[in-house]
Amino acid sequence: MNRTVVALIEAEYQRYRILGERAFRQLDAEQLVAGSEHAISIATIVWHVAGNLESRFTDFLTTDGEKPWRDRESEFEARDVSPVEVAGKWDQGWGVLFDTLAELTDDDMASEVTIRSVPHRVDEALLRSLAHAAYHVGQIVYLAKSFCGDDWEYLSIPPGQSEAYNANPVLEKSLTYAENVKGDE
Repeated sequence: MNRTVVALIEAEYQRYRILGERAFRQLDAEQLVAGSEHAISIATIVWHVAGNLESRFTDFLTTDGEKPWRDRESEFEARDVSPVEVAGKWDQGWGVLFDTLAELTDDDMASEVTIRSVPHRVDEALLRSLAHAAYHVGQIVYLAKSFCGDDWEYLSIPPGQSEAYNANPVLEKSLTYAENVKGDE
């Protein structure tokens, strides 16, 4: 069972999941639900990402990725939720994704799935979803950094530390990828 490509995609998803978590865990409850006239809250983004992942990856290979039970519009409503609820919703969406990815092999990449009745190759659907998740994680990181200001704990290479990092580039490959590929050998 070859999972080289699936493991690479899974590792990238894992990297963005962790980036989002590390960003929103730096915030207090009020900051997680704070929005503005020009920006939705981090909690709202979390609800949207989780809703998207749950819809797309529930019965991924056999049903349309836009499930009739998904209420996408409600994902964008303001909500007053606790940090525990935000983390739980985040974990719920990513859990559906990772459970599905665990069942896929590289042989599945050329299979066809549908999203809103439009056919996509599995690899195409995964890359589309990964880009969508990365986009929203970027929003979460940006908003979290703006709330934290000088107290922000950098998630990658802090300013002024590129040379030191380049001497020991520990973030270049995730452990998830290394573990999955090693398991295939």
